[in-house]
Amino acid sequence: MRVETERLYLYPISNDEMRSLIEKQADAEMKQAYTEMLEGCLLEPDSRIWYAVWNMELKNVPGTIVGDFCFKGLGKDGVVEIGYGLREEFRHQGYMVETVKVITEWALSMEGVCAVEAETDLKNVASQNVLRRAGFVKNGVIGEEGPRFVYRGKENER
Repeated sequence: MRVETERLYLYPISNDEMRSLIEKQADAEMKQAYTEMLEGCLLEPDSRIWYAVWNMELKNVPGTIVGDFCFKGLGKDGVVEIGYGLREEFRHQGYMVETVKVITEWALSMEGVCAVEAETDLKNVASQNVLRRAGFVKNGVIGEEGPRFVYRGKENER
């Protein structure tokens, strides 16, 4: 499975790669999040794309990973939540907006998905700007981390 943007290949990493990521992770909160994602992959192998960590690899420099993202499972209501991160040296080059736009449209093209959501830290203005540039709008809910954004496809463009 691979999704392409103009400049990137996007693909889920293997369970073994996820285990390695967990072992190397110093941040306890991220280690827990990755562990929960791996558990989702193992418990629901037919739906692992909704739980796996996905790499963002440069097309013109094979093997160069600029960041990663994940879907946080597929909810029974047809809503998927995304989370993402970019290596510092690749920030401010449009990679994350490019990725969020493409993965959002890709997710909405999948059976059973009706909306994509994301939650950002209240102080993470850069992440909020990524979501706005990708067509997301605030849904009026403040989650555990901060404001929640939603994208429902053409509905957002009204």
